[in-house]
Amino acid sequence: MTDVLLVAASQPQLGVLAGAVQKFRALGASVYLACAFDAKGCQEELDRLELDGYHQLPYGIGHLSTSTRRKLKKVPHSRRLWIQSRRNVWLRRHGLGAQQLVALDANAVYTVWRLAQYNTGAGASFGIAPALRALENPRVPGRPSAVATRRKALVPPPALLASDVRRQAKALPQTMLRTATARPVMRSSVGARLWRTALGAPGVPAKVRAALSRQVAEGMRWAGRPGGATLALTTAAGRISDRKIRTGLLDEAVKTELNKGIAPRALDRTVNELLASADEYYKAGDPAAAASTLDRALVLGFHRVVHIDQLSSPLAADPEAFSAPVHRSAVMKKIVEPRGRKTPAATPPADRPLRLLVTTSANDNFLKLILSHYEAHQGVEVRYLDLAASPAMKRLSWAGRRMIENRLGGDALYAEQVETLMRPHLDWADTVFLDWCVAPAVMLTTIDPGDTRIVVRLHSYEAFTRWPHLVDFSRVDDLVYVADHVQDLTTSLVPQLRGPQAPRTHMLDNAMDLSAFNRAKPADARFNLGLIGISQVAKDPLWAIDVLQRVRKADERYRLLLVGSDMDRKTSRATKDYLAEFEKQLAPLEESGAVVRLGPTDDVPSALTEIGTILSSSVREGCHVGLMEGAASAAVPVVRDWPFYAGREHSARTLYPEGWVVGSPEEAAKRILETTATEENWRNAGKLASEHALSAWDWPVVSRRFDKLLLGE
Repeated sequence: MTDVLLVAASQPQLGVLAGAVQKFRALGASVYLACAFDAKGCQEELDRLELDGYHQLPYGIGHLSTSTRRKLKKVPHSRRLWIQSRRNVWLRRHGLGAQQLVALDANAVYTVWRLAQYNTGAGASFGIAPALRALENPRVPGRPSAVATRRKALVPPPALLASDVRRQAKALPQTMLRTATARPVMRSSVGARLWRTALGAPGVPAKVRAALSRQVAEGMRWAGRPGGATLALTTAAGRISDRKIRTGLLDEAVKTELNKGIAPRALDRTVNELLASADEYYKAGDPAAAASTLDRALVLGFHRVVHIDQLSSPLAADPEAFSAPVHRSAVMKKIVEPRGRKTPAATPPADRPLRLLVTTSANDNFLKLILSHYEAHQGVEVRYLDLAASPAMKRLSWAGRRMIENRLGGDALYAEQVETLMRPHLDWADTVFLDWCVAPAVMLTTIDPGDTRIVVRLHSYEAFTRWPHLVDFSRVDDLVYVADHVQDLTTSLVPQLRGPQAPRTHMLDNAMDLSAFNRAKPADARFNLGLIGISQVAKDPLWAIDVLQRVRKADERYRLLLVGSDMDRKTSRATKDYLAEFEKQLAPLEESGAVVRLGPTDDVPSALTEIGTILSSSVREGCHVGLMEGAASAAVPVVRDWPFYAGREHSARTLYPEGWVVGSPEEAAKRILETTATEENWRNAGKLASEHALSAWDWPVVSRRFDKLLLGE
C-alpha cells in the first residue's frame, strides 16, 4: 500500500480535492491530509473526503508569546509553517512513512521539501497532477525509479494554484522573498522548480511577477545555477504583455549568460524586443530613449562573447539573415539614411605635397610602415592623430549612444562638439586615412567632411562588431579591405555597402617588412612547429596542440613553439574558460618539453629562425600576419581552412597558394610529415613559401598599391 501525505497551508478547493482523493484511492494509495488551516470550520466537508486520516497543524500565532510572535512575523509564511509544525508527532510519523509527499499550495512547499530531506525515498510534488503521474508510472527496469522521477517534477497545476501563488506573490516583501529563495532552497529541485513554476502562474500582475522573477534569479545565481536564473527571467517575461517590463527581464537574462561566457539562448528574442521598443520610442518622438534602446540592442546583438570569444558565430553562419532584423527596424532605417556630402572630394593637389592625416584610436599596430613611408615621401606631408590620446576626442569617438541619438534628430550638441574638434584637422588634410572601421569612423561621418577625401581601412575584427552598421558610408570615399573574404562577409552584413552610395572598395595587404624575416635556419628547426600569436580564442591554439600530438605519434622530435602573449582571462568568461582548458592540456606537454612557450618578443624574425613549420590554427583571420611572416622566413606554411569562411567563394584557400591550406588536423599532420620527411624536402618547401611571400606581400610590393590609392601614382 502506498501512503500519500497532502500538506495544505491554506484551505484547498475541497471539491477539487475530493476528486483527487478518489484518483489516489483508485491507484491503491492511502491518503492523509495535514491541515495548517482551521479544520474545525470545515470538518463536515473534510469527513466527506473519505481520507484515511487528517490532522490539525498549528496555523495561528496568537497563542504564542510576544517575543515568539515577533520572530515569526519576520519569516515567510512557508517557513513559519515548518517552524511551528516540525516537532508535531503526527506530521513526523506520516511524513517519514509516506511514499509520496504533496504540497497543495505554495506555502506548504517548504514543509514538504524539509520532510523530503529526511524521507529521501519519497517523491515530492507541488500539486495533485504530478503526484498522480508519479503513481501512475511505476518503475520500469532500466529506467529511473518512480521516486526519482517524482522528485524531479515539482510542477504545480496552474488552474488549481494560480490564485494562491498570486496572493502569495503580492504579499511577500523583499526580505521574505530573499529567505524563500535562498541558496539551500534553490539548490534543490523542489525549491527551484517551485519558484520557476510560480513565475508562470496566470493572473499575477506584471510588476509583481517581474519583481519575483528577479528575486528568484538572484537566488539561483547564489546557488550556482545561472541557467536556472535565466530560465526564471525568461519564464516570467513570457507571461508579461508590457513590453518595457518584458524587455527588461529578457535583457537581464541575456546579461546573466553573457557574464558566464555563454552565448545566450534568448539573444535573438531579446534583440528583437529591444528593436521593437526603440521603434516605439522613435515614433513617439523620444530620440534619447530610442537611441539608448537601439544602442543596447546592438551591444547585445554584436557582443564579443557571442562572436569574438567563441569558436563559432551565428553572424558568420548566415550574415544576411543575422543582420536583417536590425536593418528592418524603423529606427535603424533612419540611422542609415545616406546624408552624403555637399562637395565631392578634391583631387590630389599638383602644386604642393599631399596633406595626409593618418588617424586611429590607440591601435597603430598596422600603421608604422605606412607612416614611415609617407613621412619620407617628398610628395606627402603627414600628420598623425591618435584619437585616444585626447580625453575629449576619446569620449566623443566612442560615444555610441550619442552618435545614434544625433542621427535620430536629437543631441545636436554631439555634432557640434565633433565639428569643433575635427574641423581643424579636416580643413588641413587633403586625405584622411582612418585605420579600423570602428567607433571613430562613425564619429567622423557624423559631420560633412567638406572636400577632404575620407579613406577607411577595415581589417577583420570590425565585421563582428556593431560599428560598420552605424557608419554613414555616403561620406566615405574609399573603403580598404585586407582580404576578399572579409569584404564578402562585411558586404553581406551591411546593406549600405550594397547600395548606390557605397564607397569605392580596394584590396590592400597589410604593410609588412618581410625581407627582415628571410634568415638562415638550423637543421633541427625542421622538427619545430610554430604558432605566432595566441592571445585570442579565435587563434584556437588547441587545434595546434591536436596537430602536434598527431605528428609526435610518428616522431617524438617534433615540438611546438608558442610565440606571443597569453590570453587575458579578464577579457571575458568565455576567454577564461577556453584558457583553462588550454592550460590543462598544455601542462603535461610543457613538462615533457613537447611545447615551449617563448612568450612575447620584439624580435619575431629571430624567433622564427627556430621554427620549421608555421601554423595558422585560427577559426577566423583577415590575412594572418604571423603566418605570412613565418612563410617569409622559409617555414613551411600549414593553414587551417578557417571555419568561419571555409567553403565560401573566398576563404583561406583563395588567399594562399594551393597546398598550404588543410581541412583537418589529420591533413595538417600529413602535410607536416611529408614536407619535413627529409631536410631537403623541408628546405625546398620553405624556399618556395618564402619566395611567394616576398613577391606578394613584402612592403616594396604593397607600398606601390598604397601609393596608387593615396597618390594616384
